[in-house]
Amino acid sequence: MSRLLDRVRKAIRTRHYSIRTEEAYVRWIREYILFFGKRHPEELGAKEISTFVSHLAVGRRVAATTQTQALSSLLFLYREVLNVPVEWVDDIERAKRPRRLPVVFTREETRAVLGRPRGEAWLTASLLYGSGLRLMECIRLRVKDVDFARLQITVREGKGNKDRITMLPPSVAEPLRRQLERAKALHESDLREGLGHVYLPHALARKYPNAEREWCWQYVFPASKRSNDPRTGREQRHHMAETALQKAVKGAIRAAGVNKAGNCHTLRHSFATHLLETGYDIRTIQELLGHADVQTTMIYAHVLSRGGKGVRSPLED
Repeated sequence: MSRLLDRVRKAIRTRHYSIRTEEAYVRWIREYILFFGKRHPEELGAKEISTFVSHLAVGRRVAATTQTQALSSLLFLYREVLNVPVEWVDDIERAKRPRRLPVVFTREETRAVLGRPRGEAWLTASLLYGSGLRLMECIRLRVKDVDFARLQITVREGKGNKDRITMLPPSVAEPLRRQLERAKALHESDLREGLGHVYLPHALARKYPNAEREWCWQYVFPASKRSNDPRTGREQRHHMAETALQKAVKGAIRAAGVNKAGNCHTLRHSFATHLLETGYDIRTIQELLGHADVQTTMIYAHVLSRGGKGVRSPLED
């Protein structure tokens, strides 16, 4: 199994997929092999794929997105690694995708939540709300993608592998400058030790051999400690861990006494809802959020509607 999984990793890295995608695909392929008693996937086919993916929905009750990810990983295995033609598998018991309204903070609740964290935690949480960033988009920000002159942030390879431009709130510009000063001091310290490398996407490291040590490519929010890159084994400095920001936001919600099941993404939902509430058009908000379909953005119009579609209850009379 290990040799096959090594081939999967190599194929994924050749196509420049993210490390998180690599980990997810390898995990699902391993589970698929174990599910059928460690039989080699070449002995299996569309029928077994359908059985396994249906089991995820019926037996394990996974979410629809999780089931889709598992199916995509198996199709990648057969088509890209084993070179076995497998058509899209239709005979699958699909997990139901529930339509739920997102949790959104009021302006007062947002103010209370953002008033709790300090330092880097406050700055990253403020960017989630003030710029509408996703969690990973925030902590993966690189120095070159922050434009103080235009007060804008360029999000690289967001969801769907798309770039977009969003706003940089003036109120966080100065704190962000100070954060960059701290990050630069850390980078210069690494350079003095003969390090200072950072992960570069795609083939940029080969095309521009010196770029990985240049300041403009460094992360805005670097990790406090260096670590070994799982792809190369080389010691370098990655971005801060997403769990640090998740814990900080969860703690801030509890400390603020907000009785909602909120998280980091709730700040992004609140960004969109409050812009809509202010009167900005749905297309502008769609571009700032990076949604491919305006119907995805329209969910915030439903959140904004007053209870009962704005209808006055007869009890009030």
